[in-house]
Amino acid sequence: MSTYVLVPGFWLGAWAWEKVVPPLREAGHDVHPVTLTGLGYREHLAGPGVDLETHIQDIVHVIVFADLRDVILVGHSGASGPVTGAADRIPERIARVVYLDSGPLADGLAHLDVNEPERNALIERRVAEQGGGMSYPLPSWQEHEQAGASLEGLGETEREWFASRASAQPYGAMTQPLALKGGADRLPKTLITCSFPLEQVHAMIAAGHPFFAALAGPEWSFDAVPTGHWPMFSKPAETAAALAALAD
Repeated sequence: MSTYVLVPGFWLGAWAWEKVVPPLREAGHDVHPVTLTGLGYREHLAGPGVDLETHIQDIVHVIVFADLRDVILVGHSGASGPVTGAADRIPERIARVVYLDSGPLADGLAHLDVNEPERNALIERRVAEQGGGMSYPLPSWQEHEQAGASLEGLGETEREWFASRASAQPYGAMTQPLALKGGADRLPKTLITCSFPLEQVHAMIAAGHPFFAALAGPEWSFDAVPTGHWPMFSKPAETAAALAALAD
């Protein structure tokens, strides 16, 4: 049996893992899906004080207060920053960090730092006009595709379910730079790519692409669940199987 802590990406709460959790638990694993502050059933806690450090502490507290150890810590998409930060804070409790169609955020960078300036200008305008300066509402599906997020596998049912339960993303969690101390540098790490072919990922690592260079170390392993950017919705059974394959 292994212990999993599952952290969803932007706009999502623990509910996003509803079809991934049961097969993992049926296989005998201990599974803890996380809802970060300001999202999901904790949406009422959103405010100007919610930032990246808040979300890091959310994950740390789930692990520490439940006394979880040898944790397989999974971060989807925009959860890369909180998951990387949490592993850095409590590496002694982490067995492996898993990035699901995501990648580690580097020390000193904020989530917005990896975007093109035009994309950030659009986000900033949306936050100011529709989010009260504090949150980033769920974009349209067209905007997701324009930003490079694959919608493969998301039919009308999945899109309606996603949109009906999504929360505006706390903007401070997108703008605060990540501060690391090197605590998780040697932890085993796995990239499960979904919307990028695994061959393309390896090519970018070999080429020294700045967003992929960090994945060249011996601590990294790789797998793929070919689908769109939200595999917990489009291929939940396959996602659960890929995570279960990482168990001890």
